[in-house]
Amino acid sequence: MTAKSDVPPQGEQIRSMVKERLEEASKANGEKLTVEWRGEQRHLYVISMPVDLLFYNPDTHRIRAQRTLDPERDRSLNEDPWSRISQDYLDRLLKCQPSDPDKIDPDFEALRDNLETFGQMTPGLITVFGLIVNGNTRCAALRELGEKYIRVAVLPETSTWDDISTVELALQLRKEHKREYSYINRLIAIDEQLKRGRREEDIARDFHIKTATLKQDRWVFGVINDAIARSRTDDGAGLRMVDFEDHQEKLRELYRAYTKTLASDRDEAEALKESRLAMIILGYAKTDVRLAQADFHTKYLEPKLPDAIKPSVPAASTFTVPGLSDVTVPETAPKAKVNKALTDSLLKAKAQSQQGHADQATAVAAGKTLKQAKDAFDRALGPAGRDVRLQQRRLAAPERLSDACDDIELCAGELAQARATRALDEAAFDDAVLRLREVMRKLAREASRTFIEPGDGVAWLLETVKES
Repeated sequence: MTAKSDVPPQGEQIRSMVKERLEEASKANGEKLTVEWRGEQRHLYVISMPVDLLFYNPDTHRIRAQRTLDPERDRSLNEDPWSRISQDYLDRLLKCQPSDPDKIDPDFEALRDNLETFGQMTPGLITVFGLIVNGNTRCAALRELGEKYIRVAVLPETSTWDDISTVELALQLRKEHKREYSYINRLIAIDEQLKRGRREEDIARDFHIKTATLKQDRWVFGVINDAIARSRTDDGAGLRMVDFEDHQEKLRELYRAYTKTLASDRDEAEALKESRLAMIILGYAKTDVRLAQADFHTKYLEPKLPDAIKPSVPAASTFTVPGLSDVTVPETAPKAKVNKALTDSLLKAKAQSQQGHADQATAVAAGKTLKQAKDAFDRALGPAGRDVRLQQRRLAAPERLSDACDDIELCAGELAQARATRALDEAAFDDAVLRLREVMRKLAREASRTFIEPGDGVAWLLETVKES
């Protein structure tokens, strides 16, 4: 915070007041707040400051994604973050729901009510020039309550924007903090840490997640950014980060399904991703999105799509394998290409249908496209759901038997350990084996009624039970 442009209006007046109050706190050996600052712990004195004299942080991670909700105000915020218009915009964003700016966030209301009942328990944090580093939402709540003062610690005067961002993130991620970042703002914060060159292991520890979860979130963030880029139209429409705020679980499930399919077939993984992304854009529930497998488009959806929205893609191009002039390979799998084309059209239609993104005629046409797609997906989900349930029934018995085999294998190992330590209840084990015999007989009885031509495994089961 050393550059002149980083100093808010009245910055020097605020700095003078802060220094005077810090001297008083030091003489009284007053309350302190401990923060991580440049790799070491700093114990900072806490002072009381007028809430109306402080400035919200325009770069706080709490509302990073929401800033783009109003492009004009966002531009003003970039040009002059200290103006009344910009600060009022930040005040509004700090209070609204992450996914719906027209509604007050219940978490904000809970924080405000807690402050009204119990007062401010935890100090905020500011720079010497009155920029709020941590406690932006608390300041907004105190202002709404009509309170005049807020308790804050003060960062060292040499603090830079990088220091501010790092300290804010560290304080926010403390487990005792009451109001967490929204899902998308967490993804943005993680991405910023990665761009600073920090190790994945260190970032995962700070965010209290596993490294595998961090990799998952990186992939999801990439998918969101790619979807936003694909949604942009010639008339300036485009989706925003906040449009994905409520889809956390669906996006994480998409990652798991994609990586599982990718292990055997990349093209099928891409086809699955595109179908599920289209369903997320159309607002389907998680249980419905799960039904979209790699073959969903070709097997269930394509026959239901009206001609008006059926994707038209050029024939798959080919390339020659170096050294094998007589061998050509498809450049892109047709299945994934068609799926992607449909998803692209739905991303653009979703962007154009949103208020403020297009003229009325364009918005109506986009809404019609989305409705036609939704009707087609609805009709495709019926047979897809029936086939999935049938497949689950087909696999239920084999999977159950496989689980039982795993348990018996564990039992064999535990039996060996018990023998070595002479710690086995032999009577209880004998009773369990007798039960196993009865269960095996029951399984063989049902198998003999089910399989007309038993395979080797079923034949062994029938013979074993017969001999016993």
